[in-house]
Amino acid sequence: MNTFTARVAASFAAAAIAGVAFADSPANYSGPTMDLSGVQPEFRVGFLGDEASQDILTRNECLGEYVEAAFGVPAKMYTFKDYAGTMESFVGGNLDYTWFGASGYAGLYLQDPEAGEPIMTRMQPTGDTGYYSVMVTLADSGIETLDDMKGKTLGFADPNSTSGYLIPSIELGDQLGELDGYFASTEFQGGHENGVLAVLNGDIDAAVTWVSGVGEWSEGYTSGNLRKMVDKGILNMDDIKQIWSSNLIPNGPIVMRKALPQEAKDTMLGMKQWILENDPVCNENIAAGVVKAWVPVEHSFYDVIVKARRAKIEAEKTN
Repeated sequence: MNTFTARVAASFAAAAIAGVAFADSPANYSGPTMDLSGVQPEFRVGFLGDEASQDILTRNECLGEYVEAAFGVPAKMYTFKDYAGTMESFVGGNLDYTWFGASGYAGLYLQDPEAGEPIMTRMQPTGDTGYYSVMVTLADSGIETLDDMKGKTLGFADPNSTSGYLIPSIELGDQLGELDGYFASTEFQGGHENGVLAVLNGDIDAAVTWVSGVGEWSEGYTSGNLRKMVDKGILNMDDIKQIWSSNLIPNGPIVMRKALPQEAKDTMLGMKQWILENDPVCNENIAAGVVKAWVPVEHSFYDVIVKARRAKIEAEKTN
């Protein structure tokens, strides 16, 4: 067993022992802990700007409480208007934890390889560690396939989004050729939720967003942006339909500041697994849906995305 695997096994073992007594709130937390106060006075959590700030903070309130229980310092939660703001703050050393998309992490790594370290990602109920970018349009739009989208308007989420821009721009480009020549226009919508809302409002013809791709369509799948919108009561899945899906995309990593002690990273991994086993309501809020497990990842899991992002940057420089 290598050192990395041993650390993971130890974290999961600690979580399993703690999980004997069922708990349903941070007050009952008995999972792995570490006194972080000797390292820094607080733990700073940053979120990507892909939905309304208050919705993000409300949904993740229990995460902050568990962080305080596990690390013994106040948890500070920060939202940003776009992905770039989160990335810049992380590169600047002002965040300790962010759940990035794969492309966001690739962008972070290309800016500063020492800024952050991927420590875990989600496992879908099927056992997959990936998700999908899908294109959705109004159910009564008359648009059934990509062929019907020729000359129509398409919404991307954010320039630093994996499923909301990087992967669909590459895969659709391979299928359709130059996107600016195929679609009437492609526009960034300022996040995944905004893109789907723009479709519902008739402002654009279709948008790409992220989904687990497993589970019931009527529920917005098991997790993802559509599931979040259904759970918030702002989307009825009968109002939209899916007309395209990407290939499987590596699930985005939870990234922690690389300079933090290894014990802090191991504690976080164990804490998240403990929450999954003992507080499923909180876990579903944190994960924006149902997950089977939180599993460890290393940088190598994202090599293909880093290469794709680097290639995209170089291609844009020559255009």
